[in-house]
Amino acid sequence: MFYIRYMSSPATITCGAMVREARRRRGLDQAELARRVGTAQPAISRIERDAISPTLETLNRLLEAMGETLSLGTLELKAPIPDGGNQSIAELRADYQGLTPEERLAQAAQLSEAATALAEQAEAG
Repeated sequence: MFYIRYMSSPATITCGAMVREARRRRGLDQAELARRVGTAQPAISRIERDAISPTLETLNRLLEAMGETLSLGTLELKAPIPDGGNQSIAELRADYQGLTPEERLAQAAQLSEAATALAEQAEAG
């Protein structure tokens, strides 16, 4: 997964989701995107399903074929996450490492439920 600045807010998104969302925004099907980059439609499908992970060069080539570009950046561990609150990544990591295995599982279950709800809203909307 890439941690990127995407759609004006920090997010965690897979390469496949990024390509799929950009393609849908542009009103393209997989075959048209494949034609634009000189590959086969099944290759686009594999990327969108995260069955394969494209290189950054390939990911950017796909995005550029749709009139977009990839923008990545770095953050110091001590820096707060942009638009993400006032805790630094290091503080968040320390908080996580202080959890018991049971607390980590409970937190993971809550995050999974939230992600599922967001995905369902995105598909419905």
